[in-house]
Amino acid sequence: MSINLTQLKGLNKNLHLHFPDEKIPTRNGYGESIVELGKNNKNIMVLCADLTESTRVEQFQKKFPERFIEIGVAEQNLVTVASGLAHMGKIPFASSYACFCPGRCWEQIRTTICYNNNNVKIIGAHAGISVGPDGATHQMLEDIALMRSLPNMIVIVPADYEQTKKATQAIAKYIGPSYLRFAREKTSQLTSAKTPFQIGKAQILKDGRDLALIAAGPVLHETLQAALLLQQHNINAMVINCHTIKPLDKETVLHAAKKCKFIVTIEEAQIIGGLGGAITEYLSEAYPAKIKRIGVNDHYGESGSPEELMHKFGFSSQHIYQEAKKLLRR
Repeated sequence: MSINLTQLKGLNKNLHLHFPDEKIPTRNGYGESIVELGKNNKNIMVLCADLTESTRVEQFQKKFPERFIEIGVAEQNLVTVASGLAHMGKIPFASSYACFCPGRCWEQIRTTICYNNNNVKIIGAHAGISVGPDGATHQMLEDIALMRSLPNMIVIVPADYEQTKKATQAIAKYIGPSYLRFAREKTSQLTSAKTPFQIGKAQILKDGRDLALIAAGPVLHETLQAALLLQQHNINAMVINCHTIKPLDKETVLHAAKKCKFIVTIEEAQIIGGLGGAITEYLSEAYPAKIKRIGVNDHYGESGSPEELMHKFGFSSQHIYQEAKKLLRR
C-alpha cells in the first residue's frame, strides 16, 4: 500500500523529515558509521560472533584488522572479552544477531558488563519478525525486555538507516553499557542527515490532539501511514518516534498523554516489557491514560516473507489505523 506521506499535516519541519522511495537496511547505517568512528578514535574495537557480513562489520575488519576480533560462535565469550577490553579503556562493539546476543549471553551481560558498569556496546542485528524465512528461532522479540531490565543499560531502537548511523555515533560517545537494536530487511527512510538525534529524547514527528501514536524502529513508517489514514477521516494523530526505550523520555510521553488522552504504542517486539510496557508502567503512576499496545502478544514468530509476517502480526498501517479507531470509540 503506497501512501504519499508528504500529505501529512502538522509534520515537524525542524526534524527535516523526507520520504524517498529508496529503501535501505538499518544495519547498513551501523556498518558505515562504525568505520567512520574507527577512523577517528583508535580505542574503537569491533568483536563479532561469526556474522561479519550480516552485521555489516566486514569493512571495519578490512580497514582495522588489528582492532577486530572474530570470536566465533561463542556469544558468552563475545561479551566477556568485550567487557575486559572496556575495563582497559577500549570502546568495544560486540556484534551479533539479537537472538544470540543478548539472547544467549544475557547473564554474562548482566554480571560482567552491567554490574561493573563497563563501557560495552551490544549490537543486536536481525531483530523482530521481519527477519522473515529464518523463523521463530531467529526472530528476536524479547530483547528489549531483557535489556531494559538491566541496571545501567540503555536501549535504543532507531527508525531507519540515517538514524542508525546517528545512534551508533551517539553510543560511542556515551560512557556506559548500551544496546542498539536493528532489523535485517531494507526499510523505508524517514529521517535525513540533518535530522537531530539525542539519546533519551523522543521526537514528535507530527503534532496532533486526538490520540498519540508512539512507535520505535522501522515500523514507524507504517505508523505515519496510519496517521495519514486517520487524517483522511478527520482524526488528528500525534506521531512520536520513541527511539530510546531506556531512558524513556518521560517528559514527551507525559505531554502526549495530557494533550491527547489516548495512546497507541507500536513496536516489532513483545509488548510484555517492551516500549508499550515502559510507557504503561510510567503513565500508570504519573498520569493514567487509555493505552493500546500493538506488538507481538505473548507469541513466537513464524516463517514467511517479511511482508506476510508484518501483516499477520498486525504491523500494517491499516491495522494500526483500525486499532486507533477502536480506541477512540471506547
